[in-house]
Amino acid sequence: MRLAAAVAMASEAGDLTLEHFRRRGLEVETKRDGTPVTIADRAAEQLLRRRVDERFPDDAILGEEFGERPGTSGFSWIFDPIDGTKSFVSGVPLYGTMVAVLHQNQPVIGVINMPALGEMVFAARGMGCTLRRTGHLDTPARCSSIHDLAEATLVYTGIETFEAVGRRAVLDRLVSACRLSRGWSDCYGCVLVATGRADVWIEPVVAVWDVAAAVPIIEEAGGVYTDLQGRRDWTSGTTLASAPGLHPAALSLTCS
Repeated sequence: MRLAAAVAMASEAGDLTLEHFRRRGLEVETKRDGTPVTIADRAAEQLLRRRVDERFPDDAILGEEFGERPGTSGFSWIFDPIDGTKSFVSGVPLYGTMVAVLHQNQPVIGVINMPALGEMVFAARGMGCTLRRTGHLDTPARCSSIHDLAEATLVYTGIETFEAVGRRAVLDRLVSACRLSRGWSDCYGCVLVATGRADVWIEPVVAVWDVAAAVPIIEEAGGVYTDLQGRRDWTSGTTLASAPGLHPAALSLTCS
């Protein structure tokens, strides 16, 4: 029930963001943490919150723009209405709407909708991961089966983030080890790894709303999700997700 609701809500919120995407005169504000926010971020999260209130009023909610609301059901929703706002305000279609559902504080449902690309991936614990594309039948989403980093494609968001937290050497080691590296990330990095189009996704700084949906998506696609210390901890502030055959080698380069 919650999986279907999460997919529908992510689709609706993504459609709302498209009303503002590439709109001339879109006002961009800067939050206290230095990140941008727009009317589209706030309107999309407000819509998501309303939908939970209507269908699951006892569930808790945590969103990037409007904070936390407690609940009593044992379920909680985490929203990132526009992951990749910098891409969004630049007119680049590599942004997404992320919806996660937790049960007893563990992610059990994840949805990433890439509305400007017409793609969505979604997963629920024990039910596999699905790729949905506009105009196509749904297909299973699976991570790649390669075992050699020399054949792998690495994705991340930006070099400057690694430099800001003193982890540029980690990125350099992975870039040197992999066949190809690209800054195609924010939530799109998760989508690419979950669908086998990229093989390793690394982020040195993430918030919980950036990755809660990614955990079930990566794992149900057959991949491995940890932080940069190798812990299955989606709250620690770092992310390393990959095809299963690559994770030990990739992790050894983040920890060395």
